[in-house]
Amino acid sequence: MRVEALVPDAPPIARGDGADAAGFGRALDAVGRTLVGATRAEDEFAYGRGTLQEAVYERARADVALSVATATASRIAQAVQSVLNMQV
Repeated sequence: MRVEALVPDAPPIARGDGADAAGFGRALDAVGRTLVGATRAEDEFAYGRGTLQEAVYERARADVALSVATATASRIAQAVQSVLNMQV
C-alpha cells in the first residue's frame, strides 16, 4: 500500500498582524477611548459647547462597543471553560 500526501489546491491563508496578544490590548484601548469620547461629548453638551445629537451618538457608539466587548469576553470564557472540561 502506498500513501500520498494530500496537497491543498489553494495557498495557506496568512494570519494578519492583529492575531497576537497585543491585538487584544489594542482592542481594549479602543473601547476605552470610545467610552472616554462619550463622556467628553456628554460633558461638552452639559457645558453648552456641544450638541445633544453628538452626545447621544457618542454614547450609543460607546454602548455598542461595550456590548460587543462583553459578549466577546463571555464567548472566550465559555470556550476556555469547554477546553478545560475536556478529558484527555
